[in-house]
Amino acid sequence: MRYLAIDYGGKRTGLAICDSAETIASPLLVIEGQKELVKKIVDVVKSEEVEAIVLGLPLNMDDSKGPQVESVNRFAEQLKANLDVPIHFQDERLTSFSAEGKLAPAEFTRKKKKKRLDAIAAAEILEAFLQQKNDQSLENCE
Repeated sequence: MRYLAIDYGGKRTGLAICDSAETIASPLLVIEGQKELVKKIVDVVKSEEVEAIVLGLPLNMDDSKGPQVESVNRFAEQLKANLDVPIHFQDERLTSFSAEGKLAPAEFTRKKKKKRLDAIAAAEILEAFLQQKNDQSLENCE
């Protein structure tokens, strides 16, 4: 199945996609701002033949809902109203931190790093989702 991961944000939204074998999650792009965000994502879903969406859920370290959860839920409702694909939520704790670590060795300016960071964070969200999905499949086989 082809998944599109979304790291939703007020200023930037990162997208990542996986191959149909669900083995490789790759950063796709970062969408700046909120203007026509849902339309742009609908276009990506169609052009990339996405079958499901994985939306990062900003939980706190103690598993409580972070302040952005309500915003993510509203965004999910907008997506549901415009798309006919399942939407899964994935804990996104520490994905930005991990993405920053991956970008650290690159010699990008701060501005260039910011432009890539959200797509890399979306790939982290997708990798975690795929790993969890794979782990559950293995447990069901035992």
